[in-house]
Amino acid sequence: MESINHWAVLVAAASSFLLGGIWYGPLFKRAWCREAGVDPDKPNGHRAKVFGGAFALSLIAAAVFAMFLGPKPALGFAVGAGVAAGLCWVGASFGINYLFAGRSLKLWLIDGGYHTLQFALYGLILGLWH
Repeated sequence: MESINHWAVLVAAASSFLLGGIWYGPLFKRAWCREAGVDPDKPNGHRAKVFGGAFALSLIAAAVFAMFLGPKPALGFAVGAGVAAGLCWVGASFGINYLFAGRSLKLWLIDGGYHTLQFALYGLILGLWH
């Protein structure tokens, strides 16, 4: 944990939080809500709890990904590993769950696409900021 750049991890977590605001906001809010069976005009839980929890989980994911990459990853490796982690670990895992839950391909593409970009951003930030 000492060898990772804690500021880069914090910025990476913030980047995924901001990406989520755009991705699940103006880009895909209506489609995601429809596919997930969520009322877009009715919040699910207390906003501070939801957003605080989401940021905490983003921070954990960014920190563990930074440990996986090591202290000074090459940029190409870091971004490639981010795309692979988002698409092949997170996206594929969601795909398994969505198949058993009978969720739509569209929902999987929205969620898997977000996590692929999330980890690619982590890789970009961690690969640039040693």
